[in-house]
Amino acid sequence: MNENLNEVVLRPRFKIELNKQHTSVLEAFEAKKHNQSQFIVSRIDDHVFIKLPKAEQHFWSPQLHLEINDLENNKSQLYGLFGPNPTVWTLFMFLHFIVAGLFVAFCVWAYSNYALKVNYQLQVWGLIGMTIIWFVLYFAGRMSKSSNQKEMTDLYAFMSRVLDE
Repeated sequence: MNENLNEVVLRPRFKIELNKQHTSVLEAFEAKKHNQSQFIVSRIDDHVFIKLPKAEQHFWSPQLHLEINDLENNKSQLYGLFGPNPTVWTLFMFLHFIVAGLFVAFCVWAYSNYALKVNYQLQVWGLIGMTIIWFVLYFAGRMSKSSNQKEMTDLYAFMSRVLDE
């Protein structure tokens, strides 16, 4: 599984086929929920969420969401996804949506003023501003991902240890 670790760093989604039944994999994570304190492990149906304890969490702390599906011949498929807290992710996507909406509004407003042969300098500055804000949001997300590299690696290593047991 170590060969997947570099891929996780570049792409926060991964998929692993396991030679175990999905119930035994889910039970292994369920057991770790009670006998370790390094991570918070929670399970809902076929989904396992692994995150840092509250004392170690910060605004952009990553969490690992695993979905374990049953396959034939006592095998299972594990889908993993690294991401921030869902509330943070929703806020981040909402901000992107607002910036995109304002960008489109400034485009329409600028074109209307251009067609009416009215000054549209304010709208162009609005477009430039929305573009700058979008780049700031983009680079904030990239910096967050790179600053949380160690936590992502720790979450992946913990998952690997549980799967190897």
